[in-house]
Amino acid sequence: MRILIIEDDKNLCDTLKFQLLQEGLLIDVCHEGPEGLHCMQQQAYDLILLDCMLPEMDGVSLLRIARAQGVMAPVIMITALGELEDKVTGLDAGADDYLVKPFAYEELMARIRSIFRRPAAWAARRELTAGDIALEPDEKRLTGPRGSCSLSRKEGELLEAFLKNPGRTLPRAVLLSRVWGPDAEVEDGNLDNYIHFLRRRLRAVGSRMILKTARGIGYSLCRPED
Repeated sequence: MRILIIEDDKNLCDTLKFQLLQEGLLIDVCHEGPEGLHCMQQQAYDLILLDCMLPEMDGVSLLRIARAQGVMAPVIMITALGELEDKVTGLDAGADDYLVKPFAYEELMARIRSIFRRPAAWAARRELTAGDIALEPDEKRLTGPRGSCSLSRKEGELLEAFLKNPGRTLPRAVLLSRVWGPDAEVEDGNLDNYIHFLRRRLRAVGSRMILKTARGIGYSLCRPED
């Protein structure tokens, strides 16, 4: 599971990132509103931790824009503003939960577990489909007309990004960030190698879906007729 933290307190970000990494989660971090909105628009995250008070764009405004643009990832709003009116405003803007600073890490994890116990959230995580294929993200298992096969972790994360954005061209930078992380030192050719691996996987399960190259931009997962 990949989590995005949008928080201007860098010390808190570092602490949360360290703790969540120990849970085996993948973590990306940004510190400003516009940057956070751009990351949310990539539709690459399973959960977002969002601070209310951010530079350049506050968290509530950011969330309203993201929800209006179709960003559906669960959001836990984290803030020092604990009045009832503040909570109502955040929840009405599209937050799934609200956590007031200071908080215990154990409470944050309990709220994360609570969100993913909800049937709709589990359904979204457990199977992603497009055309004639389905992916079980947790098991990294791809199924197509001729059977199924297991994927490596990076293959699964890459295919998951495409399945969450079917038909949309995903820039190379977005894919590299989604699979290897925004700060990873990775050669550009690694992405091309994994696209090659995924194309072989699609053929192996008998899928007609195509990983189409947009030269100089990125890749998209399309139906043959697209």
